[in-house]
Amino acid sequence: MKSNKALLGVVAGLAAGAVIGVLLAPDKGSKTRKKISKKVGHLKDDLKEGLDNTINSLENKYDELHEKFNHISENVEEKFKESKTKLKEELEKI
Repeated sequence: MKSNKALLGVVAGLAAGAVIGVLLAPDKGSKTRKKISKKVGHLKDDLKEGLDNTINSLENKYDELHEKFNHISENVEEKFKESKTKLKEELEKI
């Protein structure tokens, strides 16, 4: 979660800096609007890439946890069957 917030903060800072830089540049209004539009487009692409990376990371973590859960579940089931078999054997001895 912290890396997501940091990424968002960096992107927001870059965007703010780019917009301020373009607004303070001595260009005509139409050029300034085009520059802002380009910067926003780049920002959108960077944000999309960051979100895609975050989603991929979360999906990988989910898959990893799901696999661990299945492994633990199988081990518990196996131990239960072993205990059940041992208990039956002990009861048959009585």
